[in-house]
Amino acid sequence: MQKKIGQFKSSIAPLELNERTLYKNTLILAEEGSGKTHLANVIREFVIDSGVPTLYLDFSNPDVDAVEERFKSSGRFFYMQFEENEAFNAELQEAIDRKENIYMAVDPSFFTNKRDVKSEISKMLQKRGLLDNYYYIFHEIAQLDAFYTKFEDFLLYTLNLINLQKYGLTFLTQPHETFEDPQLKLLFTFLYLGKCSNANYYNTSMLKNLKPNSFHFQFRTDYRSLMFNPVKSDIVFIDA
Repeated sequence: MQKKIGQFKSSIAPLELNERTLYKNTLILAEEGSGKTHLANVIREFVIDSGVPTLYLDFSNPDVDAVEERFKSSGRFFYMQFEENEAFNAELQEAIDRKENIYMAVDPSFFTNKRDVKSEISKMLQKRGLLDNYYYIFHEIAQLDAFYTKFEDFLLYTLNLINLQKYGLTFLTQPHETFEDPQLKLLFTFLYLGKCSNANYYNTSMLKNLKPNSFHFQFRTDYRSLMFNPVKSDIVFIDA
């Protein structure tokens, strides 16, 4: 199954409607306190238990003491803070070779805001050892406005990992108009919508009143058309 379903804003390679993009890429939209971090840790533990190492990028750039204990409790936690130097690259490569479960603190200012320049962090995310062996989890927070001013770099050089990545990715974020673009949502298999009262597209009474650790779940089904891409929906509850 290798059906072309279109292009994303003519800037990312043509999307392939294949098993990976149908079943393994997750976008989670929910406001603060809705349970995104809890769900992220559940996903991370499941992936690790399945024998796949994880790269967890936290764009709030915490030091190791500020990372929530739930990520450290299993003992499968290797903290790094992204830097643009050779010492960091060497340490990262050693961690990849050992298949560590990497929790990486990242300042989004490292993304470039120039369309024709690939940032060092984008290059890092496309290391072959990561692409071949790792599941990615991106944890963004809405307060970092700089992240969105540099979001084009993220779209051009990071989300196209969906065409390359073996195991898929999860991207967690608070509601933002960027994610109301239906073409962007086509990049993801699963769309979990938690409490979303601040975004027009998701401003429904159901989404306003979802309890913590519950999400409206949409599963994109196999279909040939970019314009008419059916979904199946349900409510999922994540054990506390």
